[in-house]
Amino acid sequence: MVNLQERTLQSSGVGVLDKASQLLAVVERNPSSLAELVERTGLARPTVHRIALALERLELFTRDQYGRFVLGPRLGSLAMEAQRDRLARAAQPVLAELSELTGLDARLYKRRGSVQICVASVERRGHVPIGSAWPAKAGPIAQVLLAWEEPDELYKGLGGARFSATQLALVRKQGWVYGQDTVAPDTVSVAAPVWLTSGQVVAALAVSGPAARVQPQQGRMLGTAAIDAAAELSDALRRQAGRRALKL
Repeated sequence: MVNLQERTLQSSGVGVLDKASQLLAVVERNPSSLAELVERTGLARPTVHRIALALERLELFTRDQYGRFVLGPRLGSLAMEAQRDRLARAAQPVLAELSELTGLDARLYKRRGSVQICVASVERRGHVPIGSAWPAKAGPIAQVLLAWEEPDELYKGLGGARFSATQLALVRKQGWVYGQDTVAPDTVSVAAPVWLTSGQVVAALAVSGPAARVQPQQGRMLGTAAIDAAAELSDALRRQAGRRALKL
């Protein structure tokens, strides 16, 4: 067994944070009972119990089917947010290339709760400032951001939405969607999902333009272009992750 007393963990200078860091390091390696946390950290049992329960309340720990402490869902959310930020930075050259190819506005959106937020954009005719947000209840972008969610999240997202579960199933099958944009009147978008290496949809990439110019028959061509650009973004994120791993 690994005893963290034998490991060199960087100190923050704040005792309770350092102890919490020790517990996180143990659970990061293996699911652990309270007794195992005490053994592997060398900390007093009452201290371990108090901090482990606090981490559980903060959703940094949770329990497995055997009652052992495991890493909690909040850590996964934090990791995903970090990947989202890297993706937004990587998006700009990809969006510029997509906009040049199609002659349309190209944007990247992410979903936070019940809203969709523009996190990167290359504008030709429209003007959607980065940080702009709209209810994720209608339009192709909202559909892409919701279509691959877990069933519980799907159920919540469909409440009050102007699309159905059947439409989202079609989005998943097709891999992209064309429709009226909610950002501006007489505007349509073609949206496709951007995937994390973990297999989760992290964002929606969209090309948008005037409805008079972007006809439904162009949807398949634009859908292919959007899917290719989204794949390029995913590859950029994978390369970034690889470079970070080499530096560790």
